[in-house]
Amino acid sequence: MTAVSPPASFSPSYLREHVQEILSTGSLPPVVQAGHPVLRQHAAAFDGQISAAELQQLIALMRQVMHEAPGVGLAAPQLGIPLQLAVLEDQYDVDAEAAAVRHRTPLEFLAIINPRYTAVGTGTAAFFEGCLSLSGLQAVVARHERVMLRFDTPGGLSSKQEFQGWQARIVQHETDHLQGILYVDRAELRSLSSNSEYAANWAEPGIGKARAALGFLPDNP
Repeated sequence: MTAVSPPASFSPSYLREHVQEILSTGSLPPVVQAGHPVLRQHAAAFDGQISAAELQQLIALMRQVMHEAPGVGLAAPQLGIPLQLAVLEDQYDVDAEAAAVRHRTPLEFLAIINPRYTAVGTGTAAFFEGCLSLSGLQAVVARHERVMLRFDTPGGLSSKQEFQGWQARIVQHETDHLQGILYVDRAELRSLSSNSEYAANWAEPGIGKARAALGFLPDNP
């Protein structure tokens, strides 16, 4: 039976006060770790709980936290804020072979509100991924190779954009956060590795070596 994330139960006034408190500290908030209930809630749709200026400040703060971590995406629940808001950006230099195998290309900064994705085609790809809210761990996740993302912009416009390859993986990972889903819910758990074991044994462009040694996805090289 598939678990269903309960809806966030916080009032608009609580959300506004919580965001204002985080913005007023003058420092970067910590990333919430697995086990915190906010990561297992269906985040509230954004519908003006905070002002346009506060929204822009929050987006800027989330981008700072993402860069500092460092990561390629961050969802508001990862700062303890149960709102459907996430930021994405991938500008890291990556080994050319790994980039080619993983179809990883630079992703310009993007803030997405109330996002939802649907698969485009039936193709999937399986690679190791990690999460700032599960510090020190990585696991293989099979995800759609291409997705169509529908979302609202910070300016209030409805938008849609197609993503593929590693960009599609980032989109799916961060949008899942807003539904109370963590990557380990979709992962091949036999592949679960600490960062140190991943670096020592499985840090290659694909997953063939790990798949053979750890015994996952035996029918899907």
